[in-house]
Amino acid sequence: MGWRRGQAYGQDLRDRVLAAEGSIREVASRFAVSDSYVARARSRQQLGQVSAGVQCNHVPPRLQGLEGVLTERMAAAPEQTLTQLCQWIEAEHGVRVSLTTMWKTLGRLGLTLKKSHSRPPSSNVPT
Repeated sequence: MGWRRGQAYGQDLRDRVLAAEGSIREVASRFAVSDSYVARARSRQQLGQVSAGVQCNHVPPRLQGLEGVLTERMAAAPEQTLTQLCQWIEAEHGVRVSLTTMWKTLGRLGLTLKKSHSRPPSSNVPT
């Protein structure tokens, strides 16, 4: 499996880049990495860090800290729709979220919304 965007290079490649002699451009072309990667790896090495740093570009979940309240609300009224839950969260806690955010939060908490069959059954489908 090769490198994918958003992931750190492997430690073996980092070790080879740091051990290589030559200018930044020479080392970058030899290992098929960018010049900035070699420069950053060397500067981190001077600070005593030879492994990849922690990725800190992740945004915390919008409903972080409200999971317990949301779980209690779902237990008290499981028939609510996503739209109703979004409206409740905004009214009670002042956090405006989209349906997708609510759906992902419920999924992360292991909560599911059951589909209601409000239409009458089809006449051509055997019941």
